[in-house]
Amino acid sequence: MEPPRIAVAVVTMGNRPAEVDALLESVAKQDVPPARIVIVGNGCPLPEFARRLSLPGEVTTVELDENLGCPGGRNAAIARLREFGDVDVVVELDDDGLLVDADVLRRVGELYAADGRLGIVGFRIADETGETQQRHVPRVGRSDPLRGGYVTGFLGGGHALRMAMLDEIGDWPAAFFFAHEETDLAWRAADAGWRILYAPELLLRHPRTSPARHAIYYRVNARNRVWLARRRLPLALVPVHLGVWVLLTLVRNRSASGLRAWFAGFAEGVREPAGERRAMRWRTVWRLTRLGRPPVI
Repeated sequence: MEPPRIAVAVVTMGNRPAEVDALLESVAKQDVPPARIVIVGNGCPLPEFARRLSLPGEVTTVELDENLGCPGGRNAAIARLREFGDVDVVVELDDDGLLVDADVLRRVGELYAADGRLGIVGFRIADETGETQQRHVPRVGRSDPLRGGYVTGFLGGGHALRMAMLDEIGDWPAAFFFAHEETDLAWRAADAGWRILYAPELLLRHPRTSPARHAIYYRVNARNRVWLARRRLPLALVPVHLGVWVLLTLVRNRSASGLRAWFAGFAEGVREPAGERRAMRWRTVWRLTRLGRPPVI
């Protein structure tokens, strides 16, 4: 099978020009260049990129009038790639990430060429010291971040998506704006029979962060958790999934203000429309369970 044509997509809010320059330079050093590069300004004008002229492939910029959040910005990049119609796989990278090795895109191409039902490839994310936070390992519990294999989810900071899969299952859930959009996409992919691979040899260096750094984190985390369950789970599992996460939140969160915001978001998720309901089949529930993460955890 011929290697797939790969594009790189980066979404930025325009506030990290130095980091985007460094990321693009790491893309330019890849031993297999991308066919296209799409850079999306998410509700902002894009700054001038010092190394743009030396980048491989064709560079396209998109400036959105408003910030559509992580999933909305990625959808804008995917829509532009569909207009070109000459890309098989899109590699999406956080704007403050960095490809450490020069063979990442080549390895991505080899993985997709070897498996026609491979839909998603998740990268390993490590901080400046080389450590991978446990929350960045797509398995339950304290799992070895260097152990690859088929999993039930992936990381938004660095991953690859097959365009044919997106054409079949749909794009990112733009209404989520931030939080749990990866799980929504992964569950739809699994339900359609696509495989999700965690490939730790594909490394993205990313500053060590906490998701709670975002002011809206607790509210949208809870709201989207409810939306996710309402949209994707069989009805019998919806209260189980949400009950588990209420208990986990009460145990883990010691901030009174954080809990108030979380439960306000939970109520919003119950009250507001969740979008199209397309519940996974029970055989998908079993498949996710066999892979180590039943969709109630």
